[in-house]
Amino acid sequence: MPKFTWDIDPAILHIGSYELRYYSLIFVAVFLGGYQLLKWQIVRGGGREEDASDFFVYGVLAVLIGARLGHVIFYDYQKALEDPLWILQIWTGGLASHGAVVGLVVAMWMFTRKKGVSFLEGADRFSFAAALGATLVRLGNFFNSEIVGRKTDQTWGVRFPRYDRGPDIPYRHPSQLYEVGLGLFVMLVLWLVDRAAGREKRPRGLLVSVFFAVYFTGRFFVEYVKEYQVPDLGERGLTMGQMLSLPCIALGLFGIYYSLKHKIPAGWVREDEDDDLEDDEDLDDEDDNLEDEDEDEDLEQDQDDTEGDDEERDSDASASAHDADVDEEFGPGASKRRPSEDKD
Repeated sequence: MPKFTWDIDPAILHIGSYELRYYSLIFVAVFLGGYQLLKWQIVRGGGREEDASDFFVYGVLAVLIGARLGHVIFYDYQKALEDPLWILQIWTGGLASHGAVVGLVVAMWMFTRKKGVSFLEGADRFSFAAALGATLVRLGNFFNSEIVGRKTDQTWGVRFPRYDRGPDIPYRHPSQLYEVGLGLFVMLVLWLVDRAAGREKRPRGLLVSVFFAVYFTGRFFVEYVKEYQVPDLGERGLTMGQMLSLPCIALGLFGIYYSLKHKIPAGWVREDEDDDLEDDEDLDDEDDNLEDEDEDEDLEQDQDDTEGDDEERDSDASASAHDADVDEEFGPGASKRRPSEDKD
């Protein structure tokens, strides 16, 4: 990447005191693209398009509120105290991805609870949309000349005159573009994992766990070239972004282990339908057991009948033999066989 200067006006259009920013249009692309990816996943899993539409409101509010509050709480609370109305000016930038994740987790929990669907199932279906959002939001940061990287003397770098004021503008790491690349890489990994795991045959919870593990690992390392957003904390050790990424990485790794171990089948079905299916399977098993028991009883009865017939045949044979002996002993031919006894 060559060195260059980035001095693009973040606003595409100015109308009096109002302006239309690239950042706003990119956010529209985030929501529309995320909706299409979520709909693709839900419909493929057996759900309805309306389910993706129903989550749209949840997702928009979660991203805007969670990301903004995350930035305010973790990175810029002093400015929020000085100018509380600034919190509402989201079009000027200042959204934290970790806050957006927290907001989306809460929104997904509320949404799946209302739909009666597994939370992990919903999170899996949303992972592609989350990766797209992480990618495009960083592109918006680049257009706003914010969330810049640290100064660099490498063979590549970008100068941000709208960020660094003065005659001597340094070259910086384009950390926003690094994270754009990271987001695209995460989407590729999710697609490969989804395909390798058999798409709808994959275990539930795998995709969202892979997203957490891969994306936040990348975020952890990108933080080494990002400008400190909380200077005092970052200069003493880990940055705020790295500290927030560590539990997300751990959660992702544990989720991968859990999903591969338990292998709960994926599918956009209501949890009560899962229970009904299990009950039906139990009833089928009971019916099979009853049929087996009936067959065993019939077999035993047949064996008893066979043994009884054999005994009757043996008894008849014995009786016939006994009658034959009697006839032989006392029948008409007996006198002919014992002439000497009659003479004596």
